Amino acid sequence: MILESIIITIYTIALLLILIYALAQLNLLFNYLSAKRKEDSSVKFDLTNPDEIPFVTIQLPVYNEMYVMERLLDNIALIEYPKDKLEIQVLDDSTDETVETTKAQIEKLRATGLDIKHLTRTNRVGFKAGALKEGLEIAKGEFIAIFDSDFLPKKDWLKQTVPYFKNPKIGVVQTRWGHINRNYSILTKIQAFALDAHFTLEQVGRNSKGHFINFNGTAGLWRKACILDAGNWEGDTLTEDLDLSYRAQLKNWEFKYLEDVETPAELPVVISAARSQQFRWNKGGAENFKKMKWRVLKNKTISTKTKIHGLLHLLNSTMFFNILLVAILSIPMLYIKNEYAHLKGYFIVMSFFVISTLIFFICYWVMYKNIYGGGIKNFVNYIGMFFVFFSIAMGFSLHNTIAVIEGHIGKKSEFVRTPKFNISKIKDSWKTNQYIKKTVSFNVIFEGLLMAYFAFGMYSAFVVGDQGGDFGLFPFHLMLFLGFGFVFVKSIFSKA
Repeated sequence: MILESIIITIYTIALLLILIYALAQLNLLFNYLSAKRKEDSSVKFDLTNPDEIPFVTIQLPVYNEMYVMERLLDNIALIEYPKDKLEIQVLDDSTDETVETTKAQIEKLRATGLDIKHLTRTNRVGFKAGALKEGLEIAKGEFIAIFDSDFLPKKDWLKQTVPYFKNPKIGVVQTRWGHINRNYSILTKIQAFALDAHFTLEQVGRNSKGHFINFNGTAGLWRKACILDAGNWEGDTLTEDLDLSYRAQLKNWEFKYLEDVETPAELPVVISAARSQQFRWNKGGAENFKKMKWRVLKNKTISTKTKIHGLLHLLNSTMFFNILLVAILSIPMLYIKNEYAHLKGYFIVMSFFVISTLIFFICYWVMYKNIYGGGIKNFVNYIGMFFVFFSIAMGFSLHNTIAVIEGHIGKKSEFVRTPKFNISKIKDSWKTNQYIKKTVSFNVIFEGLLMAYFAFGMYSAFVVGDQGGDFGLFPFHLMLFLGFGFVFVKSIFSKA
């Protein structure tokens, strides 16, 4: 019974941690709904008054972006802002032929009167953080806008964001990401589904109550003084944006999140690209928890509730570890449940994990309804999308758990940027992209084994006990089988 007790204990703790995270999400939902009923009373610059128009530098950190570089520069050139108050820095760390093509395009744009500079480095020290830091040293702007290469800000983007800096306490204005290729595939749909929840429920829910949020690495605008006061960009984690965000807010700078300002971007369409992005985000989250947890806990200027939300925010990625534990242990638990009759009461209590799922279902429905509208048809579509999303998200849990563990134990790895494809329509092809990762991760083998493991879990539902089986966990094991199956098959065969 010792082994069984260990399994039950670990399983219970993991479920409780997931429930705590779900309750925090429910609190953010209440905050979100409350915020939607309030009018924004922020003070703003009057950009019709020349004396109130501040100087802005736009930074474009890029690295080997053959397929989107021309699109990026053409789009940025359309930004509506007084030319004598605007500077553009192309922070180009590229090592391929795009260095020359980018240089040529920049020369053409400069000839139109645009103040645009092509800044290159001989090495990639600090990766993206290093490029941003070096550009900042010579930036003329009081405010620094940052866009990754696949982002396409609208012409009036600066006019919608700059005014909020009239409040001298504002250090960052962050906008919501849009998705130009949301409906390209199941993979892009589930990525959009997850990001939409972050950019509505989580960002608004935290920001509206003064809890810490994060600059999302792109589609945001920094006050230069805030960056410097917080200690400037640092490249010791894979999510330099989250790192600087927390250091700035611990210095009492305020962030302003604008849900209504959408900045379109491209989602990864190849599963290898999605895997590398997920790995970087999740490992970086764990690295930042390790770096920031005591700074948050010991800070005397922030409330206890903000500290709790901050720690849970930093532990977002660690939820994948708990999910994987619950998933793997659920099959032994199925057999334990049917072997030890005296534990029946415990398993009735343990069914509270359904509450976590219900909370997530409600939270994501609010997000989905805001985008697609209500009604029976959309609700039915949502049920299907929720099932697919949760299945595939769980299918990524092994991959993301490895990233999280590496982050917590301090194992360093290179910043692997997500390849871009310039894909927005179904007919667009990605197969000739030269940046696609050709090798398959060794971890994919274990994802295939887990697919088989959860097939055994479904089989077990029919044979355990002496009452004709136990189907309580069958839906869970079905979702896990489909999720790991999707990730495994796509990673091995199609890579898209």
